[in-house]
Parts: sequence; C-alpha cells; structure tokens
Amino acid sequence: MPGHDHADAHHHLPVNVDAARSWYVLARLVDYLGIALFLGGSGFVALLWPAGSAVRATRRVITAGWLLGVAGAVATIVLEGVWAGGGPIGWPLVTRVLATDFGRVWLAIALLWLLAGVVLADLLQRKEIAARSVAWRVGALAVGLGLLRAMGLTGHTSDAGTPLVEIADLAHLLGMALWIGGLVVLLFGVLPRRRPDELARVVPRYSRLAMVSVGTVVLAGVVLAWQSLGSVDALLHTDYGRILLVKIGVLAVVLAAAQASKSWVGRRLDFAVVLRGDARTVRPFVYSVTAETVLVVFVLFAASVLVTASPGR
Repeated sequence: MPGHDHADAHHHLPVNVDAARSWYVLARLVDYLGIALFLGGSGFVALLWPAGSAVRATRRVITAGWLLGVAGAVATIVLEGVWAGGGPIGWPLVTRVLATDFGRVWLAIALLWLLAGVVLADLLQRKEIAARSVAWRVGALAVGLGLLRAMGLTGHTSDAGTPLVEIADLAHLLGMALWIGGLVVLLFGVLPRRRPDELARVVPRYSRLAMVSVGTVVLAGVVLAWQSLGSVDALLHTDYGRILLVKIGVLAVVLAAAQASKSWVGRRLDFAVVLRGDARTVRPFVYSVTAETVLVVFVLFAASVLVTASPGR
C-alpha cells in the first residue's frame, strides 16, 4: 500500500526511483484536486446554489474535477507499478499492480469515477432540475462517500484499522473537498457574475459551510497526525513530521486569508449588495478568495508528499 516506503526496493532494476516517486506524488495531487473539485463543486450546487448548475463556469469546475479524478486514478495505478516494481509501462505492468491489494483499491476508485460520470452527465443534461432532485443528491452522496472511503484505504490510515481513525480520515477528506471545491466554484462561478441576489444568498451560506469544513479538517487532522506519528519527538525529528509541519504552516497562512474573506463578508457584503455588486467593492473579497484558493493547492501538494512518505513511528 502507498504510505509504505517503496524507495528501498528493487534498486537493481533500470528504473529511476526518484523520478517515479516524483511523478507519483504529482498523480496523487491530481487525485486530490479531482476529489475536491468534483465533490466540492457538486456539494456546492446541491447544498448552496442549485441554480449554479446552469452556470457554465460551475459545470466546467465539476467536469474538470471528474476528468482529473479519472486521470489521477489511471496514472496512480501505472506509476505505482513503475515505482514499486520497475519495468516498462504497459499492460503487463498494470496487471501486476491490479493483482495487489493496492491495485484492487485503485481499480475500485476508477470504477467509482465511472459511476461519478453518470452523476455528472445527469447534472450537465438536467442542470438545476437534477441539482434539486432527491435522486440525484442521493446518487452523488453515495458515489462521493464511496470515493472518500476508498481514497482513505490508499494512505497510512488503512493500517490503523480503528473506527475513530477511519471516521477522522473520511471527515478530513470530506471537509477538504467541501472547502476547496466550494472556493473554486465561488471564485469562478459566483463572484465574476456579481449578482446582488446571489452574493446575498450564496456567499453567507458558503462562509458558514467553509467554517465548519475548516474546523473539521483541523480536528480530524490532529487525530490523523497523532495516529501516524504518536509523539511530538516524531513530529520534530522525522522527515514525515517535518513535511507535516510545512503543511501546517501553509495551512496557517491559508486560514489567515480565509479570515480576511470572512471579515469582508461580515463588514462589506451588505454594502456590496446595496451597490448591486460594484466591482471595486467586491474586488478585495475576490483577492482574498484567490489567495486562499492558490495556497490550498500547496496544502494538497504537501498532503500528496505525506501519503508517499513513511511516518517512521
């Protein structure tokens, strides 16, 4: 399973292990971005803004998430084979990976992404009608929870086997998806339109959802970090711990940007609505949301590195 260290194995094979690991980290970043954009975007239109499913930019965000998810799953399977076993890329390599527990989990993830394609196709075809329908929401929820649970089986928490850690991992991924996916839909779907009714209705709703999501990410992250490291000494004196500290540092900067966004919502949103979405009034909020969105990509990158590193407990 990834989360186990592959770097010590198969040095005699003609494979650049460092290069394979770098590409593998990139594939995991694509996986996380796909989950965030697809699940977070779908959650945004289902919970906060059903009418947004008729907005082209919103549909593009969700579609991009699905495409990234599919690409990430396929790339992860192939790159796992290169990293762990070496050999040329081809069907024999893929079949070897699919014969392992790791490969079977990622095959399940790939199949779940195909089911997610059905959910996406219905949303693209029926738009707001789909986003408001109970059947679509139940289908999206089922596929989303399946993806989140399966993704949890690809990291270090798969070795823990305790309900608390499994729940924390699911909550961590869900909070991440709703927060980041919502940010992107807000940035590209809601804010460019600057419609007073949408600003007044959608922005406060997302602000509340983001606050809950961030709190969930932080609390669940504490549980997962303790499960992986087990001590403050490991946090300070292992590579895994130092990468985690970098992730925490970047997250702190993201939360500072998020606080600026929250402050604008509390002090300036009503004014922006009265001025019917005046560009100069809304611009500071756009800047803080943009900064938040860019910075969370670095958080996801750190998470992608962590899932390939050994905790060293």
